Amino acid sequence: MSEVLTERTPRVAAARKLLRRAAREDTGRFLLEGVRPAYDAVAQAETDRGAVTDLFVTEPVADRERDLLIRAREAGVRTALVTEKAIAGLTDTVHPQGLVLVCRQPRAQLPPSPRLVAVLVDVADPGNAGTVIRTADAAGADAVLLAGDSVDPFNPKCVRASMGSLFHLPVLRERVPDEGWRRLREAGLGLVVADGGGELDLGPPTDDLLARPTAWVFGSEAHGVPDEVAAQADHRVRVPIRGRAESLNLATAAAVCLYASVRAQATDPPR
Repeated sequence: MSEVLTERTPRVAAARKLLRRAAREDTGRFLLEGVRPAYDAVAQAETDRGAVTDLFVTEPVADRERDLLIRAREAGVRTALVTEKAIAGLTDTVHPQGLVLVCRQPRAQLPPSPRLVAVLVDVADPGNAGTVIRTADAAGADAVLLAGDSVDPFNPKCVRASMGSLFHLPVLRERVPDEGWRRLREAGLGLVVADGGGELDLGPPTDDLLARPTAWVFGSEAHGVPDEVAAQADHRVRVPIRGRAESLNLATAAAVCLYASVRAQATDPPR
């Protein structure tokens, strides 16, 4: 890696286009920034050649980055030193971490006999969506489904917030919510909407309900789950607010609900 690439180098210029959703959809690739999630991406490439095509890094290269570069090269990833200006053009952060990968979007399918799925409907905030993906991964969920006008899960901010979890569980997209509901029901999942006006309080009264295979449906913080979606749910469940806060933010509510299902199902020990 003696040559240092600039922002004008064709490889760098092509990667920079992936900051735009249209380019990600056309190519099926996305940008991933940071050392910690990069290890997840390279681990994927070690078993799935082509999962990562390029790794761009600035000097100086830290010890842990050297290990990552060695593993990446052995997995067939093209690695290159680039200028600070080039790395800045590959990220939308104020202080880039100096390491950016070009990754293939993982193929996502709903696994057989799922027991827990998180569904986001019309969630536009990429930070919230990425955090829910990470939370669903931590809770051992089988998949995440982004329905309707939800954000692209490969948006750079969503990728950062997910912290590598995009490589750990299937993240599906369905523009037509009704088609998503059909797929979930065919998989044997009940639809439970998280709704501040729901008929059930989350807690012991919902344990039997949540012990069954469940798809938790969450809406945007501003508007909640659309009425037409909530009307198709099997149940609407609210998280009790004991204090004076008006509500919980989306990521926090999702964590509470998903872990309520984990406790109710209680079939596998924590990992």
